[in-house]
Amino acid sequence: MPIRPLHLATITLLLLTACSSTPVDPVYQPSTALSAYNQATFEDYVAVTKGWLEENRVFLSDNAELEIELNSPYELKPAVDSRKGVLLVHGLGDSPYSFTDVAKELQQQGFLVRTLLLPGHGSKPADLMLPELRDWQKVVSHHTALLAAEVDQLWLGGYSTGANLVTSEAYRNNDVEGLLLFSPAYTSSSQVVRFAPLANWFFDWADIDPETNITRYDSLPMNGAAIYYKTSQIARDDLETSFEKPVIMLLSEGDSVVDVNETAEIFQSSFTHPDSRLIWYGDNPPDIPRVQHYSMQLPEQKISAGSHMGLLFSPENKRYGIRGDIRICNNGQNEQQELDCFAGKEVWFSGWGYREENKSHARLTWNPYFQEFSQDLARFMDLTAEELGVTVSSENK
Repeated sequence: MPIRPLHLATITLLLLTACSSTPVDPVYQPSTALSAYNQATFEDYVAVTKGWLEENRVFLSDNAELEIELNSPYELKPAVDSRKGVLLVHGLGDSPYSFTDVAKELQQQGFLVRTLLLPGHGSKPADLMLPELRDWQKVVSHHTALLAAEVDQLWLGGYSTGANLVTSEAYRNNDVEGLLLFSPAYTSSSQVVRFAPLANWFFDWADIDPETNITRYDSLPMNGAAIYYKTSQIARDDLETSFEKPVIMLLSEGDSVVDVNETAEIFQSSFTHPDSRLIWYGDNPPDIPRVQHYSMQLPEQKISAGSHMGLLFSPENKRYGIRGDIRICNNGQNEQQELDCFAGKEVWFSGWGYREENKSHARLTWNPYFQEFSQDLARFMDLTAEELGVTVSSENK
């Protein structure tokens, strides 16, 4: 159904409101251009990206070198060349650091692992005003092709928006053997996000917050939200046709970003390979085959529910683990609960928006079952490797 044209006076008012609400701080002002991403080698891509970050990132700490490392693409090589590779793609507002623990597990399982930095990320949130959908699609396609030329078995992995991108790439690229999907954002839990492409014509920002996290953005330009929604539309269209290669998907019942029930239905209907697995973190798993689940009622760990980002990190992670130096207190609570969290008072952990009487909740930023996930992943990869005729490492048996 066509959208009726807005009255000129209404458009003018929206534009003036958007312009006047943009802060003057450099973190909210876009760079002049995006970094190039189509280098002939991955090594050159990393070097160019780091140089661009040095010139364009607004640093939040006194340690610029650390911030560049945390936000740069990287490669992990296995101890012995096995001709197996995985390309990992982060989510909206995130960075390659999202995969710091998952990448190490895959490296130990004998994979050459590479991560990407989606254009507009890693520098300052205003740079998400610059990319177009094709920038994200092309960086994934280009580096998928580079890795495919170096390995015999190629996998793609993605978190949230990154999962949308790698899913669509896999539908178009016969070199891809299978997918690793973490909180895939095929369907949003919010109906409002569908209006982001329209709102992008009138508003620069979907959300503005103080920037405090050195591994990801706290604020979100409307353009970033609009591109995310387009990736979800394309992925859903692709998923109308069955994907017959193996997939492992992780979903958290407490995810406030993704409609996990609808995503579980997509898993059942679209990912038809018999070895595909859905790992469900919660106490009400979908009643479908090929599912295993872990309870997230963990009072001994002060965990009330899972979260969108809590699938990726080990409890020992330096930033996001149990004793990590980043605690996300902006978790959809009242002001006093948030202040208590910032003050270091006792908190429980959950996804955004979870509430329980007489409890303050910070974001759950680690996977309490990360060790079990590592074992699940190794079994899954070994099983599919045997079917593909690839030698399985004795360490994983």
